Amino acid sequence: MKNVQIIDGATNATYSVFQATEEEYAAIFPNDQDLELIEDFFSRLGEEEAILILSPIWTRPILKRDAMGIHGTLFYNNELRRRHIPATKREVDWSDSGINQFQRDLFSRHR
Repeated sequence: MKNVQIIDGATNATYSVFQATEEEYAAIFPNDQDLELIEDFFSRLGEEEAILILSPIWTRPILKRDAMGIHGTLFYNNELRRRHIPATKREVDWSDSGINQFQRDLFSRHR
């Protein structure tokens, strides 16, 4: 199972984590992505298929303290963040101007 953190526009800012099967995760995060906007996911797969993939995921919440890592981040109601997300939708491709030197060093080893 892969852990997916949901970042939404809610004011409660809980940013819950849910578990996805390998197949569900691959559908949401193709091509080595680890970031996705829900609008792009729905556009890519179509509403019906996207709902089929997401529905079982909502039945598998996990406490952050029990999660053994976050494998992907799914953004809801965050269209304004689009301009900040790397075009590749990979965390390691963040702009150097938005991360510290230690992140730059780490990310450069994984590009």
